[in-house]
Amino acid sequence: MRDATSFDEFYRSTSRRMLRYGHAVAGDHTEAQDLVQEAYARAWRQWGALAAHPAPEAWLRLVVARLATDRWRRLQGWRAALSRTGPPEPVPPPNEDAVLLAGALRRLPAAQRQALALHYLFDMSVRDIARETQVPAGTVKSWLSRGRARLATLLPGLPAEELEANDVA
Repeated sequence: MRDATSFDEFYRSTSRRMLRYGHAVAGDHTEAQDLVQEAYARAWRQWGALAAHPAPEAWLRLVVARLATDRWRRLQGWRAALSRTGPPEPVPPPNEDAVLLAGALRRLPAAQRQALALHYLFDMSVRDIARETQVPAGTVKSWLSRGRARLATLLPGLPAEELEANDVA
């Protein structure tokens, strides 16, 4: 059985050293944070047995080192693939309409934004959206209608008829 109190004490007494060690191994502070977090998560899952280990901090250092090595190997494979194929094409910046639409969508309530995204980006029917969001179909229709109406006010250059033209029940 895991003892949260002893794990908390172990974490408090070792976390700073472990983060310094992770930084030395990974060469990057953010990567070290990820490695150490994963190592502590693994330690917690096995804390019942690890608490009795003669050197739990050494076990944790080994986990951090192995995680760093695994990540380095994955990156090496990615770099090899990149050297064969060349860098990806640069992504053009978003056009003004996309920026305006994204800004307008952020101003909608989350339910309306989700319904609009599922309906227009995934071509989902009202019935499918209702099933996925676990609400009645009438609620989804309301979200779509209100979301389109609000977008029409937030995007004055776009006629409301164009937003409502794609309404599918």
